[in-house]
Amino acid sequence: MHSYTAEAERMSRTLAQFCLDRLAGDAPLDQPRTPAELAGTAGDTVTETGLGPDEALRLWRDVLGPACMSVDHPRYLAFIPSAPSKAAAGFDMLVGATSLYGGSWLEGAGAVYAENQALGWLAELAGLPPEAGGAFVQGGTIGNLSALVAARESVLHRRGGRRPARWAVCITAETHSSVAHALKVVMDVDVVQVPGDERGRLTGERLRATVDALPADVRDGVFAVVATAGTTNLGIVDDIAGAAAVAHEHGWWLHVDGAYGGAGLAAPSVRRLFDGVEHADSFIVDPHKWLFAPFDSCALLYRDPVQARAAHTQQAGYLDAVNVHGEWNPSDFAIQLTRRARGLPFWFSLAVHGTAAYTDAIETTLAVTRTGAEHIRGCEHVRLLLEPELSVLVFERIGWTAEDYARWSSRLLEEQVGFVTPTRHNGQVCTRFAVVNPLTTPADIELLIGSMR
Repeated sequence: MHSYTAEAERMSRTLAQFCLDRLAGDAPLDQPRTPAELAGTAGDTVTETGLGPDEALRLWRDVLGPACMSVDHPRYLAFIPSAPSKAAAGFDMLVGATSLYGGSWLEGAGAVYAENQALGWLAELAGLPPEAGGAFVQGGTIGNLSALVAARESVLHRRGGRRPARWAVCITAETHSSVAHALKVVMDVDVVQVPGDERGRLTGERLRATVDALPADVRDGVFAVVATAGTTNLGIVDDIAGAAAVAHEHGWWLHVDGAYGGAGLAAPSVRRLFDGVEHADSFIVDPHKWLFAPFDSCALLYRDPVQARAAHTQQAGYLDAVNVHGEWNPSDFAIQLTRRARGLPFWFSLAVHGTAAYTDAIETTLAVTRTGAEHIRGCEHVRLLLEPELSVLVFERIGWTAEDYARWSSRLLEEQVGFVTPTRHNGQVCTRFAVVNPLTTPADIELLIGSMR
């Protein structure tokens, strides 16, 4: 298996050509299949003697691959899609082929240096100080969890080791579901839910009022507030500056979850929405969402990386050679040790194209979103439910029930027109388009809206 034989070379060249063909062609939408369908067409793929490279690749090309949707299709607008640049996707092949380990400076100094260059650009966009830094982790869920673990340890240190009866963190109903899950299930921390304003935003005024009304023992346990820079469902940016002011008054940690929307920092047309992010103690953004990198990649940044290192550095005899003072080990900044150098495809694309190209691409998606909102306002059969702040359109088909939306979504996918799913806003069933692909055009938006007639 490990020798580079003639068969291995032929297999590698075939795989490389397959990847090149995918990069060169239009992304197929494709659709899932049932377990029974896949069992009937693929059968047993793991056998004692193996299928051989030709048959294994055939199964992927003809059966298993088409059962996976392409999130970079221009009319894949459900959830938060992904649209990797060709440079990022191509370099991801190199990362896999070169067996890089990205957990320590000792083993991956060049990779870590490159990743830190990309992190530095993001920190600069957010207005964080020059000493800010962190690491690329698997996704927003791990980024949020790692930041909040560091937050608790930092606040505990400032309290001189005095623990409250219960720890607590302030969030809203629009905060990503992974945050509440991480707090309640993983960290055993209570959640203080702050009512959002009419747009669902966390504001400084509502945060202060909620906290002031808490019993003294509950208020004593609050150690952090999570502000969202672009909610997943609605694309709304919280009042980060207001939340920062309240957090500062109480000595809390401010964490800003920009997993989806943080990319908007690079777009001058919406930069004002993020005012206050420069006060964050920690901040995340997922390049695999709106920064054109392949899965999976979350940039986790700390205002003071020393605090994160104190919380996350693992100690063991076999790690003595790694834990060298002054070296930058990405595994010191998150809940991870073994680590793929997952920030490299993003770095390579930045290095190839320059940051101005990223600004242009993000502004393109914002322009398409605004044009889409105008089109919705001009149609009699749909109604815009929320003015878009970033690149999410939330609207209803007038008169439709949940079943109508479900049938429409299924029909679009079955006909390979697009992938859009229903959602809810203020308890009302509706739908949403998340536009993060610069190849998505106003014509694509009009086509999908027209299909609802």
